[in-house]
Amino acid sequence: MKKYSVWASLVCLALLGMSCSSKSVSPVASQSRLVEEGGTGPYKALMLEDPSLEAHTIFVPQDLRPFGKDNLLPVLVWGNGACTNSPWEHYKFLNEIASHGFLVIATGYIPMTDERYQGPMSTSAQQIESIDWAIAQNADKNSPYYGRIDVNHIAAAGMSCGGLQTLDNATDPRLSTLMICNSGLFIDPTVAIPNMPMPTKDKLQEITVPVIYILGGPEDIAYGNGMDDFHRLVKVPAFAANYPVGHGGTYSLPHGGEFTVPALAWLQWQLKGDLEAAKLFLGPDCGLANREGWTVEKNQLID
Repeated sequence: MKKYSVWASLVCLALLGMSCSSKSVSPVASQSRLVEEGGTGPYKALMLEDPSLEAHTIFVPQDLRPFGKDNLLPVLVWGNGACTNSPWEHYKFLNEIASHGFLVIATGYIPMTDERYQGPMSTSAQQIESIDWAIAQNADKNSPYYGRIDVNHIAAAGMSCGGLQTLDNATDPRLSTLMICNSGLFIDPTVAIPNMPMPTKDKLQEITVPVIYILGGPEDIAYGNGMDDFHRLVKVPAFAANYPVGHGGTYSLPHGGEFTVPALAWLQWQLKGDLEAAKLFLGPDCGLANREGWTVEKNQLID
């Protein structure tokens, strides 16, 4: 019986690429917060602060056992609106994404309460720090993330100023896709808030990965900039989704509200190859176009 047990464990490890122990494998946290009971996805998530990554907030499944070589955690690095150094406005949205099997790393300090963050602005470089950290954790045999992160499928995303930070980092060769929310490069840079990253429109022609813009409709102050970006993207697959709620989006609603629908589906398609999720974007009568409230455009590189 003992020999069989050992043999079965080895087979399980070889075939599944994950631990077969009944004990949970938990991420390291110096402090954490359970958000909306862990989200609605199949992997209940936790928002946490890891002592090895200062000024960042991590959203990740609470139990890492299901993840290994056959079920890796793709990565989303996120920049916040107003270049805020805390995801206090977006934590429900980000936690929901993590609960569907993603490692989400947001710029800034963990919001342990719902109070507005007051402090210095974040920087574009913090997204790069997030990517570096995820890759290092995946390679570290002493990390609970060892061998569980899909370092070949990384998305950068952000809202408003965080979207500008994302576009500032858009040419990082480790990125697989971009998600620009309530944002776009300024047509008229003179109206921008001081200290925001300010790439020129020429930067768009250097992008080599698929891009989705998720905007709040014509009443969104970023609508003109975002749609102008979208129409300039002719070398890579590009999709524009608009939902008429203005610049604030739906991030603070339960589970991130309606904006979570295209955001999650895009990440499942681009980072996990989920063809069911792709139906929200593909075809002349794509799923998102038939969802109440949404209007969509896509370029010729998305069928």
